[in-house]
Amino acid sequence: MSGAGTHTFHVEGPQARDSRLDQFLTGRNLGLTRNRLRLLIRDGQATINGSVAKPAQRVRNGDRVTLVVPPPRPAGIVPQAMPVTVVYQDRHLVVVDKPPGLAVHPGPGHPDRTLVNALLALCPDIEGVGGEVRPGIVHRLDKDTSGLIMAAKTQDAHNSLSAQIKDRTVSKGYLALVEGVPSQEHGRIDAPVGRHPRVRTRMAVVAGGREARTGYRVVERLPGATLLELSLETGRTHQIRVHLAYLGHSIVGDGVYGKRSPLLDRHFLHAHQLGFRHPETGAAVELRSPLPPDLDQALELLRKR
Repeated sequence: MSGAGTHTFHVEGPQARDSRLDQFLTGRNLGLTRNRLRLLIRDGQATINGSVAKPAQRVRNGDRVTLVVPPPRPAGIVPQAMPVTVVYQDRHLVVVDKPPGLAVHPGPGHPDRTLVNALLALCPDIEGVGGEVRPGIVHRLDKDTSGLIMAAKTQDAHNSLSAQIKDRTVSKGYLALVEGVPSQEHGRIDAPVGRHPRVRTRMAVVAGGREARTGYRVVERLPGATLLELSLETGRTHQIRVHLAYLGHSIVGDGVYGKRSPLLDRHFLHAHQLGFRHPETGAAVELRSPLPPDLDQALELLRKR
């Protein structure tokens, strides 16, 4: 059961007893994130026994819970034809190799000329899928991070891919060049990430932050720097950049969590691997992206030292 429409559930069994409404609906396999469900509930789209309910309201055995999921609304974002490299595409989803400097969706400082604008020109049917502001988008990359990013073309595909990300069955691999040389060949950073207590535009490792785990292994040791391959167990904002700075090995060129570098004009971080289950067939899809020229050139300069 997924997508737009009216969904009705009868509360029964010990697992449902005295649960919060948003928690109860999260476990109903609707393919919607908990945040999306909360927004629907706050918009008056959920009722308990015919009465409009709130996210924290408790459900009890015998209750009838109804949730109305409205159909996707048009995004209101202008399609703009832009050169993007398509790595994979079918009628359900598209995967592109995002260049550095391209924001994923409109925001302060970049109202257009974003990946979403390009996707709307490339795949008009994506309009309204998953929300008005970020049609089709199921995960994000920072503006200056290059590499693989996928978008759903249908609401069912969006529900499936979002659920896979929530269940942590999507594999995302990154390559990063970091300052210095880590003491271990491989490791795992397990440190909670949240909003920086003083600089609200930044993230940080903070007590009480959301759980965050990043695995890493050394790929190549270079003069004063190390090329790492990283895997995400969770997907917090700026997670890799924050975790590597916390480890004492900030990403080369990261002017926010480290320092700028004469080697390149952005931070050295590339999403080079993406793996997931196809939302329609269930078949495993595994995709890879080579390092873009600016990062490859930075490596070659270091190798010649």
